[in-house]
Amino acid sequence: SPKMAKTKNENRSFLDRWETEYLFTYVKDRPVCLVCGAHVALTKEYNIRRHYETKHQEKYKDLDMTQRRRKAEEMKRSFVSQQTMFKKAISQSEAAVKASFVVAAEIAKSARPFSEGEFVKSCMMKVCDVVCPEKKQAFSNVSLSRNTVMVHQCGQRSGLVGRVREKMRAENCAGELTVYHCIIHQESLCGKALKMEHVMTAVTRVINFIRAKGLNHRQFKSFLEECGSEDVPYHTEVRWLSRGKVLNRCFELREEIFQFLESKGQDTAELREQEFLCELAFMCDITSHLDALNLQLQGRGRIITDMYAAVRAFKTKLCLWQNQMLQGNLGHFPCCQTMNMQISTAVFPCVQFAEKLCVLSTVFTRRFADFDAQKCRFELLSNPFAVDVAKAPTNLQMELIELQCSDTLKSKYDAVGASQFPHFIPDTMPGLRTHAAQMLSMFGSTYLCEQLFSSMKMAKTSHRRRLTDEHLHSILRISSAQSLSPDIEELASKKRCQAINACVKSQSEDR
Repeated sequence: SPKMAKTKNENRSFLDRWETEYLFTYVKDRPVCLVCGAHVALTKEYNIRRHYETKHQEKYKDLDMTQRRRKAEEMKRSFVSQQTMFKKAISQSEAAVKASFVVAAEIAKSARPFSEGEFVKSCMMKVCDVVCPEKKQAFSNVSLSRNTVMVHQCGQRSGLVGRVREKMRAENCAGELTVYHCIIHQESLCGKALKMEHVMTAVTRVINFIRAKGLNHRQFKSFLEECGSEDVPYHTEVRWLSRGKVLNRCFELREEIFQFLESKGQDTAELREQEFLCELAFMCDITSHLDALNLQLQGRGRIITDMYAAVRAFKTKLCLWQNQMLQGNLGHFPCCQTMNMQISTAVFPCVQFAEKLCVLSTVFTRRFADFDAQKCRFELLSNPFAVDVAKAPTNLQMELIELQCSDTLKSKYDAVGASQFPHFIPDTMPGLRTHAAQMLSMFGSTYLCEQLFSSMKMAKTSHRRRLTDEHLHSILRISSAQSLSPDIEELASKKRCQAINACVKSQSEDR
């Protein structure tokens, strides 16, 4: 009835007197206690009064109405101030995340490396110090590290990975999307786990002193010519392999470098310390091993199973080196051997370097855990004749038995290798053919992509403003598709036919 509805609405409305009587306020359609911040489920006086009487009445029962009203207003101001502070903090956090995405998008559009974000933030902080120092904390909250920018561009939800998965769901694609990071980049990041940047910093400082000034460099080259030695190269962070070459060259020329620096009045006491020289020797050797692995992972025609095998082999080598280092066996570390012969064996820090090899092994295991999970799938491509059928996927077991029992296919596999063998898998084994196609379509690294971008950067410069997109596409297709070769004879014959037709047409017009 209308009377009952009216009574119900009145019981569900928050009355102003409750603020003074029960120390409650109304926030977002819910009654909130000003004392403890608790919420009451229903806007009914009974519920509000019961909360006040059971929890707070004993403390505030002696207050008269004026004191109670003043206390309620004081609590309400404090509550509103607290809510405003929380809202401001949340707003600032959301703004920082949004700004991070905006900068990441600009870096992606300009095809710049992920590490550019750190340089952008450094510039932002310096501008903030001059223009608005009071906003320094807000600018500092914007995360623009290399990993953050990379995640924003390739995120599992809103990045490339998330969009591909969303597209797969929309298209009802069967199977799961396999996601992993570039093997070459992962290998490069593993090397940073050694925490020996101070060695590289000292070496770089020496190289810069010698090569940054023309006079110093000319004098050093003359000095090396007298000694019958070659020059030292520059090191750039972008070119990973330059690190090993620089370290090895500096270790080989350490005495010549010390003499030249001392002739220039430079202090070499730190560089001559046995601890630093031992660290330099170890850095030279382990960097050479890492560079050798890096070269194995580069190049065209490298399928993911071969790259994974190279990484597994290196992890096994690390375990061997660690055990040998603990025993003082430096057979695989020539620079360390050299230092060990110059100083006492008891002084050489074998235990310290064995611990670093252990750390490196742990980091390799952690970073390549995604690939270890795909080991069974990789083996089905790299060596299907040695796979345990019982451990293979159920839908491939019958075909795998037929494959392993075929001497013809086994001889073909031995002749052509894993990368070409899928072409010879018969149509009667569609599951194995599909699996092989999936494995071969997995790019182990971004090597080809980066090579294409390098080619494009060299082709499309500010000096070639008349270069059209069509021309650029043709240039990139030719430079990147090295396995394809143009049919010169066919192209020449077409041009020849065009010339003949033009000549015939001109003669007919003359007549």
